[in-house]
Order: sequence, then structure tokens, then C-alpha cells
Amino acid sequence: MSQSDHLRPRRRRPLLKVAGAFVLLALIGYGAVQYDSTNGSGGAPHCTASLRTGEQAVDMTPEQAANAATIAAVGVAKGLPDRAVTIALATAMQESMLRNLDHGDRDSLGLFQQRPSQGWGTPQQIMDPVYSAGIFYDRLAAIKGYSRLPLTEAAQQVQLSGFPQAYAKHEPDATVLTAAFAGDGELMCGGPAPTAPGDPEKVRTELTRIFAKDKTHSAPAGPNRTAEAGRAVKEAEVTFVEKRDGGASAARGSKAMAGWAVANAHGMGIARVSYDRAGWIAGQAKGKWQPAGAAGGKSAPADPYEAKQDEVRIFVAR
Repeated sequence: MSQSDHLRPRRRRPLLKVAGAFVLLALIGYGAVQYDSTNGSGGAPHCTASLRTGEQAVDMTPEQAANAATIAAVGVAKGLPDRAVTIALATAMQESMLRNLDHGDRDSLGLFQQRPSQGWGTPQQIMDPVYSAGIFYDRLAAIKGYSRLPLTEAAQQVQLSGFPQAYAKHEPDATVLTAAFAGDGELMCGGPAPTAPGDPEKVRTELTRIFAKDKTHSAPAGPNRTAEAGRAVKEAEVTFVEKRDGGASAARGSKAMAGWAVANAHGMGIARVSYDRAGWIAGQAKGKWQPAGAAGGKSAPADPYEAKQDEVRIFVAR
């Protein structure tokens, strides 16, 4: 497995020796200049999940971020607590490093290395991240008191792994990912803006499929509001609106939807995401979310398609 295949946790470390520090600072300074010169659009696409305190962060490839977002979204759509999402993410990190593998030990496949011969489903089903995450959660939820068990024990009762203690080492990073996709954490995804059109119906279909049993959102069809307001629109819009009295469950679902859209931006041609009075724009602001009405400019572009507090607006390149 190459180094790029691994999730890369980042934590604060002691200061380096003086000589090494000068070299490191010089390299960081050069990289920052190069990165800022393209306004965060240069280099390979990448994502970083973090706690709002900034004390811990996890770097991911677009593939890993998209799969983590799907695992989290499926858990949220099922109404499961953060603990369940953390258990699922830690399990997938150990089993596949958040990659949808078409191979494994014996007939193991997919994100969770589930085996068709052990009743997990057909190979086609297991290779579908939405299905594989869903059946993992179903079996986890069937364990009495799973949320009070140590993560290793809960994951092992689902997976029946030959190396049950291996799940524990991923719990800190899985907790960060859970916060970024379903709680009070942050997700940044940098890289270039899409150069080819995406498929808005595919975006709508995937999110509708994930949240099929969730009754807190609707996805109204119709023309872009920005077009109705007389603005020039370069993207096709997909919008999900929280239903009345959705409460905390609806807000959590919106967070998961917005994170899913940003994490899947590279693969699905998503150019902008507006959520909770903030906006994410591919190829700008170093992949960071910007508050609506922020001053325009290269470092902090304003969000021109402001979303209300109860909606997620996704704009696909066309």
C-alpha cells in the first residue's frame, strides 16, 4: 500500500530543533506562496476534516473523503447517534482505509470487507457504499447496548475479525470525521474547480437514495432561484429543504448533505455548495467555507448563492 493510500492524522507536535525548524519554515513559506498564488486551486484535490478547536485534523484523498461522507450520511439518515457513525468509520478505516476495494481476504469486498459467503449480500450490493454502510449499521444497531461498549468490542461483534484490537487505533480519527460530517466539526476540500460538466440528477438521486427513509427534507424541482432573480448562473442547482418542525434531526441531516456534496465535488463536478448561511466554492479560498456576505476577493470570495438556514443548495458545473 502506498503512503498516499493512508489517512494522514495531524496533531500538534513539539518544536523541532532550530536548524531543522529554519528549513521547515522555508519550505512551508514557499508552499504557502505557491498555494496562495492560485487561490488554493493548484495541486491535487484533497480534503481535511478537523475539530473546530483545530487541535486534531485528518487529511484524506477525494476517494476517502467521499466514502467517509457516505458512511456518515447513511448513519445520520438512519437517525443513529454519533457513536454509531464513529464505530462505522473506524471499522472502514481499518478494513479498507476508506477505499471501496474490489478484493480482499478470501471473498471480502468493499469498504467494510464484507463477505458474500457470510450473508452480507451479493458482490454488487457490497460494492455499493450506501448498501454496505446500511447493512453494517443494521447489524450494529441489533447489538444491545452497543453505544456503551468499547469501540473495538462493538465493531468486533459486527465484523467477527481475526484482529479485533486493530479497530481501537482508529477511534480518535473516526471521532474527528464524525464531527466534520455530522457534528460540530469542519470539512475543507481544496483543489481545482471542475473543468467538465457534472450530472445534477445523479447528485439528486444519490442524496435522495441515502436519505430515502428520512422524512425531514424535500427536494423541490424547478428553475434556479438565481436565474429567477436575474443573475447569471453557470451551474445547475439541486436543493434540499428542511421540512417544518424537523428540529435537530433535520439540521444534522443538512450538515451531512452539505459535507457529502463537498466531499464528492471532485468526482461529481460540484462547483458550489451553500449551507447555513455559508458557502463553499471549488478552487477558491483554499477549500474553506466562507460566511455569506463575506468580502469578495481571491482569498475570501462571497457566496453569491446564499442558502437559508433550513436548506442545502448544491450547484453542479454544466
